[in-house]
Amino acid sequence: MNTIFLGIIGPPQIIIILIVVLLLFGGKKIPELMKGLGKGVKEFKEATKNEEESENKD
Repeated sequence: MNTIFLGIIGPPQIIIILIVVLLLFGGKKIPELMKGLGKGVKEFKEATKNEEESENKD
């Protein structure tokens, strides 16, 4: 299922998505969105790391 979905999205589609995001949020909001996304990814990685460590101890 995932490989089928990934085959549909190519460089032209990514460019179109980025243009739509830029139009919806504006240039000033995008850095704030990326900062929030980065924090979320960092928290997710820390949580999964902590979960793996607790499983290894058991």
